[in-house]
Order: sequence, then C-alpha cells, then structure tokens
Amino acid sequence: MEITSIGALADNAGSAVILKGWLTNKRVSKGLLFLVLRDGSGIVQCIVNQRDVSSDSWQAASQATQESALEVAGTVVVDARQTGGVELQAIHVSLIHLTRYYPITPKAHGIEFLMDRRHLWLRSRRQWAVMRVRNRVIMSIHEFFQERGFLQMDAPILTGNAVEGTSTLFEIDYFGQTAYLTQSGQLHGEAMAMAFGKIYTFGPTFRAEKSKTRRHLTEFWMVEPEMAFYDLDMNMELAEDFLIRLAADVVRDCRNELELLGRDIAALERVQKPFPRITYTEAVELLKSDRTMALLDARLKILLGERLSLERERADNKAAYGQAKEWKRRRMDARDIEINTRLDEIAEELRNIPAWRKSAREFEWGSDFGGSDETLLTWHFECPIIVHRYPAAVKAFYMERDPEDERLALGMDVLAHEGFGEIIGGGQRTDNLEFLEKQIAVHNLPREAFEWYLDLRRYGSVPHSGFGLGLERTVFWICGLDHVRESIPFPRMLGRIAP
Repeated sequence: MEITSIGALADNAGSAVILKGWLTNKRVSKGLLFLVLRDGSGIVQCIVNQRDVSSDSWQAASQATQESALEVAGTVVVDARQTGGVELQAIHVSLIHLTRYYPITPKAHGIEFLMDRRHLWLRSRRQWAVMRVRNRVIMSIHEFFQERGFLQMDAPILTGNAVEGTSTLFEIDYFGQTAYLTQSGQLHGEAMAMAFGKIYTFGPTFRAEKSKTRRHLTEFWMVEPEMAFYDLDMNMELAEDFLIRLAADVVRDCRNELELLGRDIAALERVQKPFPRITYTEAVELLKSDRTMALLDARLKILLGERLSLERERADNKAAYGQAKEWKRRRMDARDIEINTRLDEIAEELRNIPAWRKSAREFEWGSDFGGSDETLLTWHFECPIIVHRYPAAVKAFYMERDPEDERLALGMDVLAHEGFGEIIGGGQRTDNLEFLEKQIAVHNLPREAFEWYLDLRRYGSVPHSGFGLGLERTVFWICGLDHVRESIPFPRMLGRIAP
C-alpha cells in the first residue's frame, strides 16, 4: 500500500491506501467508529469496524480525540453521499500523536475566542475551504496575466513617498531617513510598464486607517496591473475580463468548498459580460432615488421577519431543553450561540439602516462613496458594476482628467454585487508633465520624493492605465464571508497583531 492524500482518493477507488492526517470528528456506534480525517488536501470519513481490525487498531481509534494525528490504512470505497464522493473502509489504525483538551470544540465559539486562536482555527473545515479558494484565486490571477503577456514584477515594500494620501501611512525610521510601508505598488508599477509594456505586481500593502468595518485590514495583498498605451475604456474591459475569469475558475475548481461554505454559487455564475457601467453622476442619482429607499424598506422587512423567527426558535429550544437527551442539548447549546450571534448581526444592521437611508438621501455630488453607499448601489444589480468618472477631488493626484469635463477624473471602481462593495479601484494615469507637477504642488507633496516619478513623463510619456484588486476583499466576496478577516491566514486589523 502506498501513502496517498485525501484529495487523491477519488482517483484510487477500490485500491488499498494509507492516509496520514488529523481527526476532526468522531462518531461511535455499536462495533463501529466513524473517524473524519483531514490532511490539508481534503476531508474523508474512515469507517472502523471492530470485526475487521486488530485490537490495537480498535484501541487506537477509540482513544483518538479531536486533532489527534493518525495513520489509517484501508480500501477506498465510492459513496456519493460523502464529501469528495468516497470513504475509507479501515483495516489498520495507529496513533501518531494523542491530543488532549483541544480548545476549539465542535460547538460554536465567539469570534474573539476564535481570533485569539487563529493558529488553531485555521484547521477547521470552514477555514480549510476559504484558504483553498484563496489559493485558487491566487493561481487564477497569475494565469490570467501570464496568458496575456504580462510580466510579473515586484514593487518595493519600503518607499519614500505616499501613493494614496499621507493620512494612512505607517512611518518607519530607515537608517535615519523617513520611510513608509507601501500603500500600493502602483507608482513603481508605472515605471515598470514604461519599460516592459504590460506588467503586474502582487504583494503586501499597508493602510493605517483606523477603521473597524468588515471590509478593512491594515495589511493585505494587492495585485496591480499597469499597462502602457491603455485608456480608461481598455482598463475597464481588462478589469471586467479579470473578475469573470476569477469567478469562473473558482466555481469550476472549488465547488465543494463553496458548497461547504453555503455560498450561493448561482450568484457567482452571474458574473458575466457585460458589467453595467454607470458614471459617478448616474450612481449618485441612483443612490438618492426612491428605488433605493424601497430596497431599504424591503431589507428592513426581511430582517424583522428573520429576527422574529430566530427568537421563536430560541424560545422553543429553551422550553424543550430540560427534557432533551445530552447529545441534543449539545446541539441546542451550539445552535443557541449561532442564534445569538445572528441576532446581534441583525440588531447592528437594523441600527444601521436609518443611517444608510439618511446618507443616501442627503448624499452630495462631489463626495466619495462610503461603504454603505457602495452596498446600496450594488443591491440594484445582479452582477458586479463599474462606476467611472469620479470627481477629481476624491481621486488620487495622478489621475487623468476627463477631456469633456475638467471636474472629473478618468477613474473607475468595480463594486461586487450582493453588497460586498469595492474590490477594484483604478483608472487612467496622467501622461502630462506640467499637469502632474501642478498636482504635486496642489496636494502639498514633497517634490524631491517624486522626481523619479516625473521622469516617466519627461522621457517617452504615453497614455497608460492600471488598477488594483485587493485579494482579501475578492476572497471575502467570492466565499460570501461576513468579514474580511477570514480571507487571510493571519489578519492584521486595528487592535490585533497576534497571533
């Protein structure tokens, strides 16, 4: 027998194999043990029949606790009801390591408890699914750009200048000089595009925003393509093709993971051409419209109905608790935690709706969209949308102006549907030296730090564009998560830098 991985079992139906992994759950029946084993590549049920194994194997399987390390030998049997479509009929079980008092039990836990034990929470089935989707998205990113002749290049993490504004920089002492953790690889990406035509950078970025929303991290990964001779329309076309590819690859290759997460796969299958494209001005009109107010009213009704249903379920469980058997009480306890967590979320959203309504109704042209505004805009559509031609005042200093309206910048954002908001931001960069020099002065930026950037407009300047996609927000959207913190192995957020 050969050692194999759980992920390869479907290709070994009928064969005898050896697995090494960790126990995630165990059920006991008369003369039978059902061991759920994971090894990183997948999850499988191993059936241990006392009649078919030695006394040592039976004892090892009986002793095994959650997260104990095991070696299991057996025959692969096809069973469409099981995860992965197979299970293992065990003939031998041995303990590699017996775990005692594992802190994350099958019952539900509060989010802070889990975040404090993130190094262990990553072992759970849900986190396994999220990280596998993340891996597929990363591979799709590289495949998409490599197939189109882009060159991957690396921008520095330590920089001497701001990209997205000085208020969100992490400042450090760099051998006596002031330096910053990068907010974006874009400026250096432009230099590389002027040398190689089409490039993309992919690396960690940092924002010092003191924000606690479900969409914010202080450290995250960005993929940033930059393209010489691209205008805004070409840029939007590329961003659209990019998101379509990412969604399609995950739906095709990670269906089991999406189903485990309870993701509405049909919503991802609707990520198809063409994305609705609306100007910033049109978006403002839509945001303030009666249609948006009607969507808020409908959402309010849904939340109130869900709250009533959950409160009734909680009361019914409480009434039946005293008469329930021990195993059912454990289920009720776990469900009670889930109900209370969801009720807290509903309460927060109910508190937010009046503020969202006020923000939408009173939104003034020229302001930047907040998270709630983006959410409301996406409620009107069944696939991602592209909002373009923003007021120049809310966009970065290097943005090209709209030749038909100097108030506008040739910028664009892609907003993911279902309320997930911005996942791509970008636009056409100015190729005019005098205009860029003026913008650096207007924004009170240190001229000397940008001399190298100005050189790009002095020597062979051409129209060029690019955008940035946040990896974590994309995984957050594709997986249908409640918070972006689950989309990265070890999240860094306001107030959290461990584990």
